[in-house]
Amino acid sequence: MARNTLTPDQIVRAAIELLDDEGLDGLNMRSLGARLGTAATAVYWHIKTKDELVRLAGDSVWGEVSLPDLDATEWRPAAAALAGSMHTVLTRHPWLGQAFGSHLLYGPGKSRLDDHTLALYERAGFGPADADRAAATVFVYVLGSALGAAARVSLTRRLSRSGDPEKELAETMAAATEVAMGFPRLRERIDGSAAAEYTAAPDRTFEFGLDTILDGFEARLAGTA
Repeated sequence: MARNTLTPDQIVRAAIELLDDEGLDGLNMRSLGARLGTAATAVYWHIKTKDELVRLAGDSVWGEVSLPDLDATEWRPAAAALAGSMHTVLTRHPWLGQAFGSHLLYGPGKSRLDDHTLALYERAGFGPADADRAAATVFVYVLGSALGAAARVSLTRRLSRSGDPEKELAETMAAATEVAMGFPRLRERIDGSAAAEYTAAPDRTFEFGLDTILDGFEARLAGTA
């Protein structure tokens, strides 16, 4: 594909696919050019640096977050739906959460999300400063919750380059379990009657934490009404 027929949108879409497949470490202009069927120099003609490419890809991904209709939904279910959609997007694109620690990320996609989130919490009854704090609290919680899935994807990808990732993960889990058995509360959860429930608990961890945060918001709003 010649540089005069290549567009920035095509480059960004291909970069997202490459990031989803290979992670941040796997993104480079040569690999991206190969995915697009062109030379790396054709990519540089439109986007000058890898950092800029990650910024554009990240901002495009934020556009996948579904924004609830604030006129048709009460603030709490709207907040839960928005946080859930953010969590889904961050899990679908695990590199995005990791990019927060190594890249400067901004753009209209992220600003669209931020503006809608502030409107949601202002409608709930928070003043502007507290709406900022509420939005930041939920965002940091969602981001942190999604990092576990992102870390597992990255770890599996790294281990697959050097051997059998499933076998190595299983051996590591066995070793970690042996260590945990030396601590009474962990031993009870791993080896006791609650073992099955403990194993299943992570499936509801995100919802539990989010409900707890929103409960706190409701109590704060009720106390200041």
